[in-house]
Amino acid sequence: MALSAALLAVAGELTQRIHDGVVARGFEGLRPAHGFAFARLAPDGATVTDLAGHLGVTKQAASQLVDEIVRKGYAERRPHPEDARARLVVLTERGWACTRAAEEAAADAVRAWGDALGEGEMRTLLEQLARIAPNGPIRPAW
Repeated sequence: MALSAALLAVAGELTQRIHDGVVARGFEGLRPAHGFAFARLAPDGATVTDLAGHLGVTKQAASQLVDEIVRKGYAERRPHPEDARARLVVLTERGWACTRAAEEAAADAVRAWGDALGEGEMRTLLEQLARIAPNGPIRPAW
């Protein structure tokens, strides 16, 4: 298997394991793309325009995604503290709980890699990936 194919396979498997772990923890009606949105919303919220840029999608697509997660109770719109024309999208308590579930699922997945590779190889893998990983948002592979 080519290195590029192996990395894509691992990334896809990790995304799926996180999603499956979120569902297993009782969070229904979400797609993996929602997790990438939650990652941007988690620190301090974001506007739809910010979210669109983070996800690499149009403002219309980001707006539809926000409508969906608001309707499902994972986020809410609030007045923007610095721009009266904008709305800030923030996670609700349910959204935060889902984010914590995703973090737990990610830790479970990575723990399984550690079991397979051992502590030393895991440390080396992390160091090497950190040297080549791009800076910036982690986006879904649309």
